[in-house]
Amino acid sequence: MPNTLRLHYAPDNASLIVRLALEELGLPYETVLVDRTASAQKSPAYRAINPAAKIPALETPDGAIFETAAILLYLADRAGRLAPSIDAPDRGMFLSWLFYLSNTLHANLRITFYPHKYIDRATDPAPLLTEARKNITEGLRILDQAVGAGHDWFNGATPSILDLYLAAMLRWMVIYPAGDTDWVALSDWPNLTRMTAKLETRASVAALIEAEGMAPKPFTKPAPPNPPEGVAL
Repeated sequence: MPNTLRLHYAPDNASLIVRLALEELGLPYETVLVDRTASAQKSPAYRAINPAAKIPALETPDGAIFETAAILLYLADRAGRLAPSIDAPDRGMFLSWLFYLSNTLHANLRITFYPHKYIDRATDPAPLLTEARKNITEGLRILDQAVGAGHDWFNGATPSILDLYLAAMLRWMVIYPAGDTDWVALSDWPNLTRMTAKLETRASVAALIEAEGMAPKPFTKPAPPNPPEGVAL
């Protein structure tokens, strides 16, 4: 078990959210590039860390953790930042939004990326994609209202893990899959636009840009990483 934190990542995967959290918290960490081109996430060595064979995974002194929301909550609670404390009055509502992002928005977004993981390849994915995108659009409407409501943990004075998670998903919506993103526009959601623009001024985002080969405005003017594999920092 490592004495430090070790992030298993791939550029522009959900691991970028964990990287942002680590940078925001100022925690020392190492990174291990998971080579998706070689399906390294499915290797026995990686499955020993994350049996679900997905990215990210975080090795900690307490053991390996997987699932993005679980990692974020672990880091926030251990550091006492980026989330309300466990005894704070708004902790329950915060957790509701965290799991909404994970279980509803992220889950529907995965359908738009990988529809044939959910249906047979001989089946037309159009109805499934239409329903997923409908769910996402409704989610964005709800989230735009929530971000504009003035909570400390949504677009507050400093980011929360909700801001980091949501910004990454907004990025992916408008660039993936390539050539099939005209169903969503960040400009339709003014509060979300302001949140992402504010986040781009953070040192954590500068670190992300350098580490993963991203354009200067990875959330408000996103583009795929260059090079696609990042720079393995």
